[in-house]
Amino acid sequence: MPGPGFDLSGRVALVTGGARGIGAAIVTRFAEAGATLVCANRTLAPAEELADGLRGRGMAVSAAPIGGLGRSDLAALVDGCADRHGRLDILVHNAGGCPWAELEALQEAELEAALDVNLKACFWLAQAAIPHMRRNRHGRILVTSSVSARVAMGGGAHYAAAKAGANAFIRGAAFELARDGITVNGVEPGFIAKPGRGSLSTPEALAAIGRHVPMGHAGAADDIAFAMLYLASDEARYTTGQTIVVDGGATLPETGFAVERRWGPAGGLA
Repeated sequence: MPGPGFDLSGRVALVTGGARGIGAAIVTRFAEAGATLVCANRTLAPAEELADGLRGRGMAVSAAPIGGLGRSDLAALVDGCADRHGRLDILVHNAGGCPWAELEALQEAELEAALDVNLKACFWLAQAAIPHMRRNRHGRILVTSSVSARVAMGGGAHYAAAKAGANAFIRGAAFELARDGITVNGVEPGFIAKPGRGSLSTPEALAAIGRHVPMGHAGAADDIAFAMLYLASDEARYTTGQTIVVDGGATLPETGFAVERRWGPAGGLA
């Protein structure tokens, strides 16, 4: 199914964490919109599988390994993409996550892991991409953030802090790059169903999530991908320094009590 009218023909896009879930949806929708894609992932095999499938549909998609999260590793990834295709127009830092840990038990390595992938990588990827984008006076730097940047969940203070930092990065970078034809934006997903992956994706968990989301269900990876597709498009040329919350209204009620009062504890109309 093609995207909603957005045309990325002639654009080269690099997506980190692009092999599964939200990342795979972004890669797929961008490729369907005409972009040339590099799907980058720490584990190469699933990225190659996705790329092979999309190439079988006539799309220009290749896979690349993410060797590490350090400055030189990520610069090599970005430069390799730009050198191979002669340009880089769109950078999507979608890779994220971290081990969950209660604050009292949080270990230094867990905090560093959260900061490395969710925050510090934003800086190193963007820093490497800027010269390539500035050369064409066009660029889109996009970040998959999270509603965790504005709400709380037990065991996720380090993740939330990193995502809040990513939102601040988006604003600061957008301001610095505004005169270079480069926009910087993000999407904040709420609960997104990832079938078969994690304790929050069982049928029971998804049903429980739906009872606390005003729209009545968890989101799909495509819900994030289509928001990203807009931000990557020429139609978003005057949008920068922003994040789009895509959460089915989950952050709207003051508490879950407000949802139950409106629709009842089982999710039906009260």
